[in-house]
Amino acid sequence: MANINDYDDLDRRIVELLCTSSQGSFRQIAKQLSVHPTTLIQRVKALENKGVIKGYRAKVNYLNLGFEYMGMVHVYAEDVAGTEKKIKEIPQVMAVFDVTGDADCIVMISCLDREEFSETVKKINSIAGVRKTNTSVILNVVKDINEFVPILRNRE
Repeated sequence: MANINDYDDLDRRIVELLCTSSQGSFRQIAKQLSVHPTTLIQRVKALENKGVIKGYRAKVNYLNLGFEYMGMVHVYAEDVAGTEKKIKEIPQVMAVFDVTGDADCIVMISCLDREEFSETVKKINSIAGVRKTNTSVILNVVKDINEFVPILRNRE
């Protein structure tokens, strides 16, 4: 398992900057970091190869797209790993978290309407081995997971 101290200040600055915005060319990003573009490209490729950077995508506000029914489903299951694999294949599932505590996993779902929301929860409940679920409706998103930027520097 990697440790934050395995990465130098430049690697940390690259990750912070890409978490904030990955738009722009390598040349533009290199200029912001005061490094040569070739250096930046090599560092980014190394971070990708180590699995630190897993991809690039737009930060989407799902509420503005009409996905107004979002929820957290606490799932209680007999075969947790098998259940999680089946749950992650449901299109309305945004995330599956393997957790400690009362529930065996917590699932974040996003749906267009109440009917789809209900059907999705029922689909999770119908998976073999699911004993029960407890669903919380998300009323507002105060901070989205895509807004998280880890504190990487000045930790030594």
